Amino acid sequence: MLDLKTRRAEAQPESGAGPTAPAIPHPQLLSVADAKAMSLADMNGLFKDHINPGQLHFMKLLGFNKIKVERAEGMYYIDQNGRKILDFFGGFGSLAVGHNHPRLIAERKAFQEEGRHEIAIAFMSQYAAALAKNLAAISPGDLDMVFLGSTGSEAMEAAIKVAERAVGPKRPKIVYAENSFHGKTKGVLSITDSPLYRGEFRLVDRNVRVPFGDIDAIRNAFESDPEIGVIVLETIQGGGGIITAPPEFWQELRLLCDKHGVIWVADEVQCGVGRSGRFYAFEHAGVVPDVTALAKSLGGGKTAMAAMIARREIYMKAYGSPKTAMIHAQATFGGIGEACITAIEALNILYDENLIENSAVQGAYLLSRLQALQAKYPKIIKEVRGQGLMIGLEFQDFSQTLPLVLRPVVSVLDDKLKGSLSGFIGALLLRDYATLVAFTEYNRNVIRLEPPLICGREHVDQFVESLDDLLGRGIIRIVKDFVGSQIG
Repeated sequence: MLDLKTRRAEAQPESGAGPTAPAIPHPQLLSVADAKAMSLADMNGLFKDHINPGQLHFMKLLGFNKIKVERAEGMYYIDQNGRKILDFFGGFGSLAVGHNHPRLIAERKAFQEEGRHEIAIAFMSQYAAALAKNLAAISPGDLDMVFLGSTGSEAMEAAIKVAERAVGPKRPKIVYAENSFHGKTKGVLSITDSPLYRGEFRLVDRNVRVPFGDIDAIRNAFESDPEIGVIVLETIQGGGGIITAPPEFWQELRLLCDKHGVIWVADEVQCGVGRSGRFYAFEHAGVVPDVTALAKSLGGGKTAMAAMIARREIYMKAYGSPKTAMIHAQATFGGIGEACITAIEALNILYDENLIENSAVQGAYLLSRLQALQAKYPKIIKEVRGQGLMIGLEFQDFSQTLPLVLRPVVSVLDDKLKGSLSGFIGALLLRDYATLVAFTEYNRNVIRLEPPLICGREHVDQFVESLDDLLGRGIIRIVKDFVGSQIG
């Protein structure tokens, strides 16, 4: 293991020098070169000691702790053995333009070599201004006022704050959906429907929870409670298991919000930036929310970048006067230079390379191929759903995959076994087929597929053929092979 004991620097004052400060203890710090050369054993040890020992337990179950990623390119990670791992995880939708797109690398290199400015708090930033203009140009309707941040949680915090300010203090309640995920900071955690993530934190109360996609429940809430001023919904639920609502739902929601003066915030942190086959997923319904939020792929997979975009009327009500302008202004790293130019270039790549259209085409192809697998393995695959390259593959409860004689006995354990089959399959896809997939927070039987939008037909075929071969082993062998992977 690495020796991280503290040592003292032996600083000697120069001859003839004036008074000096006491020597400061000099910790033995790892260098970038040390980090690059680090062994898997040291990585596991430091993760356990300094990051999250509980999480390491799950990484070991899935075999993730055996992988040291040396580099990444396009659709692939490359590990310590030179093995190319097909990325159908995509960083929860953070890699629209793929890993290390050469245009992004070139722009960032030029930015650095020219010594351009990063922090622009005292001065205006031409890069932040250009990115805001581009987002306004892309966004439909009068979504044209932009707040820049670093994470989806930060963008969503900005979104609910601008909505609350605009609607006024007499209507403080927010409607949110079952199985929603909007972030882990305390404000948006209050409208994230997860007992696990909520823990025992003291959150903002008096919010109203409704089933996702249930327009009657929303209508009843609006009509029965005049204190409701805001509704916040993911356009496609990611953590909920890739759940969509039909266009009619969003159209009715827009009408209800207009009728009752409720501000609609559309969370597009994961499903935005082209992932659904349109830049915003709500565009499929031909409607425009009052406020929306982006993150993840907005940074091009190279930087942390997020944005809240609001209708000018909403924004001006909240922060439109000199007296109120600084209530929620950009944070220190909001609109940082290199992050902005990375996002500017990522958006241009998205359109120059027709990646939004590609998401629609390849997503439809992936859905059709997975639906064929569902027909082939109905006892294993329960449902395939999604839009564009944001797809959920839901497996049956464990008991349903077994012979009829065993089902009644095992069914009593289905709740405890939720997620086991998706975990077995995910682990074996990585070990035996060099393919990476993701999982979902709420319905643990779901594997989520969010490959980069540069995904081609050949990548879809590679993924589906690998999954087909794995499922063809049958459940008993899949379980045995997974158990074997834990022993080996």
